[in-house]
Amino acid sequence: MARIGVEETLTDVKEALMEMGHEVVDLKNADDAAYCDCCIISGQDKNLMGVTDTQIAGAVINAQGFSANDVCQMVNHKLD
Repeated sequence: MARIGVEETLTDVKEALMEMGHEVVDLKNADDAAYCDCCIISGQDKNLMGVTDTQIAGAVINAQGFSANDVCQMVNHKLD
C-alpha cells in the first residue's frame, strides 16, 4: 500500500486510511512529506508546511468539506 501524509487534525481520515492498509505519516513540517505518495491537508491553512515549493511528486488533496470516506476515495483515485 501507499505512504500517505495526513495533517494531524484529520484523525478520522488517518484512521480510515490505516484501515485500508496504507502507511500514514503525520504532516508536521515539509520534511514529513518528502517520501509520501500522497498528502492530505485540512485546507484550514493553505501553506501548512511554510514553504512555497513542491515537496512531493504525488497528489495533494484538500480534505476541507469532505468526509473521511470521500477523501479515501480521492486517494484511491489518485493512486490508481
